[in-house]
Amino acid sequence: MSSAHVWTSWSGPAADDLIRLLSEATLTLHGLVPWSSNYTFLGEVSARGEQALVIYKPIRGERPLWDFPRGTLAKRETAAYVVSQALGWDLVPPTVLRSKGCPHGLGSVQLFVNADQNAHFFTFRDDPVYRLALQALALFDVIANNADRKGGHCLSIGEGRVVAIDQGLCFSVEPKLRTVIWDFAGEPIPAIRMADLRRLQRELRDEDVPVARQLAELMSRLEVEALRDRIVALLAEGCFPSPPEDRRPYPWPLV
Repeated sequence: MSSAHVWTSWSGPAADDLIRLLSEATLTLHGLVPWSSNYTFLGEVSARGEQALVIYKPIRGERPLWDFPRGTLAKRETAAYVVSQALGWDLVPPTVLRSKGCPHGLGSVQLFVNADQNAHFFTFRDDPVYRLALQALALFDVIANNADRKGGHCLSIGEGRVVAIDQGLCFSVEPKLRTVIWDFAGEPIPAIRMADLRRLQRELRDEDVPVARQLAELMSRLEVEALRDRIVALLAEGCFPSPPEDRRPYPWPLV
């Protein structure tokens, strides 16, 4: 394995260059990631002297699920990044959907995050420095309808920053939220997060806005409408939701 650059930041002017690297650069696979429920590869993209480690999840390696259409998990991974960036919350590592140059065909290619391997939600949930990031992630999972937010899917990259991985089970039309992050239930949503949600709500109404165009290519019309409806409901409520009593609110295993 070569000494590919390990990124810890991907916002700002360099974001577009990084997306191009993930989308167009030569992809080389180093091997399967163990313990993944679907085929997940650690790989590397390289072009013009630039390199980055990536996680590649091909559609053909997805395990069939009864409640998510086959061949859509990689699209949902990519859509999660699109929504995170549209909100300006920088929670999801840069992710693209590509087939060109991919050894196992169409799939998601996501920037590998160099995180503390011993840290996860349950190790830093009570640290005040992570409060704002965890609030944002809790709201993100509500509107994305994340059915599988385990503690191990919450990564720390220092200075209170949290990165979220494994968003394949998101954006169902049916209510499916299962998450370990219920710590803020009943609390008012911070004004700055409300403003971000209102902005995304407006942008999803306009088909010419980039986020609306991108999601239309990654999700069904009903799924986009359901996303918009969840944002409207959250804004109307104005506070973090509580765990539902009519279905299981936690994933398994928790980590």
